[in-house]
Amino acid sequence: MSSCRHCGAELPAAAAYCPACGTRVAGGESLAHEAAAIFTHVPHPHIARRRQQKPARIADMHTHGNIFTRFNAFLAVKITNGVGTMWCAYAFAALALVSLPAAIQGGVATMVAWTAQTFIQLVLLSIIMVGQKVAGDASDKRALDTYNDAEAVLHEAVQIQQHLAAQDQLLTKLVATNSQRPPP
Repeated sequence: MSSCRHCGAELPAAAAYCPACGTRVAGGESLAHEAAAIFTHVPHPHIARRRQQKPARIADMHTHGNIFTRFNAFLAVKITNGVGTMWCAYAFAALALVSLPAAIQGGVATMVAWTAQTFIQLVLLSIIMVGQKVAGDASDKRALDTYNDAEAVLHEAVQIQQHLAAQDQLLTKLVATNSQRPPP
């Protein structure tokens, strides 16, 4: 088997163009042969890898790394899922309200400190986590939708390639038929 002068890639038998770089590698072939060899599809290596793995999701992130990293990620996800609920926010609000009478009796400074340090930090923490969880779920859905869109685009591109290959075959037949006819 011969190789391309330009890039060194192996060439298919009687190829007119290198499938790797597109350089013309042979001369004097018939027009029919040249029409058939005008393009050789070389799939991108990422396509095979992509078919074997699905898009990353936030929920899957605690499955990578060593045992300590996985445990810490697992524990953090469990705590985040527990604290990041509106029920937890309600419980924190009730807990904060237990100390409200003492904060009111302490005056303005104590009331401001209670509001900032107890109520806002304790209750808003859970509410913010709920919002982040909703945003993360939406992000996961968008990533999956984008992945599925890419699958569909790839499928369409393969269909286009098959269509073009069929056209190449037909054109090759037509050129071969016309090249066998005597000139007018």
